[in-house]
Amino acid sequence: MGNNITIVGAGLAGSLLSVYLAKRGYTVDLYERRPDMRQVKISAGRSINLALSTRGIHALKEVGLFDEINKILIPMKGRMMHGTDGAQTFVPYGKDDTEVINSVSRGELNMRLMSLAESFPGVKIHFNQRCTGMNFETGEVFFTNESNGEKHSILSERVIGTDGSASALRSDMMRLNRFNYSQSYLEHAYKELTIPPSKDGSFRLEKNALHIWPRKTFMLIALPNTDASFTCTLFLSLEGPESFSTLDTPEKVTLFFKKYFPDALEQMPDLTDHFFENPTSSLMTVKSFPWSYEDKVVLLGDASHAIVPFFGQGMNCSFEDCSELNRFIGTYPGDWKKIFKEFEKSRKPNSDAIANLAVENFYEMRDLVADPRFLLKKKVEHILEEKFPDYFVPKYAMVTFHRIPYSVAMERGKIQDIILGEITTGIHDPHHIDIAIAEHLIKTRLTPWSDVIRL
Repeated sequence: MGNNITIVGAGLAGSLLSVYLAKRGYTVDLYERRPDMRQVKISAGRSINLALSTRGIHALKEVGLFDEINKILIPMKGRMMHGTDGAQTFVPYGKDDTEVINSVSRGELNMRLMSLAESFPGVKIHFNQRCTGMNFETGEVFFTNESNGEKHSILSERVIGTDGSASALRSDMMRLNRFNYSQSYLEHAYKELTIPPSKDGSFRLEKNALHIWPRKTFMLIALPNTDASFTCTLFLSLEGPESFSTLDTPEKVTLFFKKYFPDALEQMPDLTDHFFENPTSSLMTVKSFPWSYEDKVVLLGDASHAIVPFFGQGMNCSFEDCSELNRFIGTYPGDWKKIFKEFEKSRKPNSDAIANLAVENFYEMRDLVADPRFLLKKKVEHILEEKFPDYFVPKYAMVTFHRIPYSVAMERGKIQDIILGEITTGIHDPHHIDIAIAEHLIKTRLTPWSDVIRL
């Protein structure tokens, strides 16, 4: 039994992790609460499209899965911002077209990863199995069959919890001594909507962009799908004069969109149907620690650190968790207590950092992306990166296009934000910055890029 590992949750992280483990010779049993989504249609409405970037791509390449997943990706080169007057402004994500993020359907990606995982003879997925808890001393894990209600348990020497933000394993760990846990909600919630393909099957909007309609206290975004549709997400306060609570009739929804998102409304023939069919879902950050108990169990991904989706790093962070856990399995072969402890010690500061960065980026996307001063700083960032590539890399690029620890990117980003504020004061043209002053500030406050720790 020592070569068998139980994974609770066959979502994105669990499916990918099973491949890492299978390639190391372990047999893996995954227990998944949902039915097999490849055979049973799972209702939509809670599936914000994902943005796969460097960290996630690295993990997929490590186990040889990227070429297959690449078939369902759509590159997004930047943000396309929509004004209420229909004007569009494009802001690139990176310094050139090599720095892009990739739109992918959560459901489609999960199905591909499940199939790829099952292609390994040592991996088996058990569906309709809802985990209800674990006895950490004996290794007994408890399940309820969602199809018939039968309760049963299994014995496992090693359990990895990838069962999401509502993790049953984490709930049981909260009963252990000195377990820290917090959850916090944004005042905003979200609802999924759709822009369908045109009648001729083409995209109604620019395909290779993440579309944003920023409106200060709320926003709409749209990400492309391979069928030429766009998955749209409305982020809006739950309560207040303009909120989900007040949009309670089809007429009010239509008037709201006509006022704030008129060009989107023109492309959404089924807006009101989708608005009232799809759920309104909360935006939550989860932090916890420790993530492990002895050599028995460890939490990974959203089960240990759920974050809001505004930096596009939830999946990428979870995939990086898989890569890092695999690294420690190789460093301390067979010493699972050491593996789990080193993994959580390494990842905790970084999961906290990206959680904080994601909340910050929500307010940036909602409030600032259409602000002239914000746009000025973005242009200055690219100038500084071009002139001082050994020192200056924009915060967004550090998080999205590099594999330095999130905590390092956050701290370095704070210093760079201060520098940007100082050198752009009183100017309106990015080419009017004083390069000599910029160079002095950068080289006295930042260490060379070559000295920055990378994963």
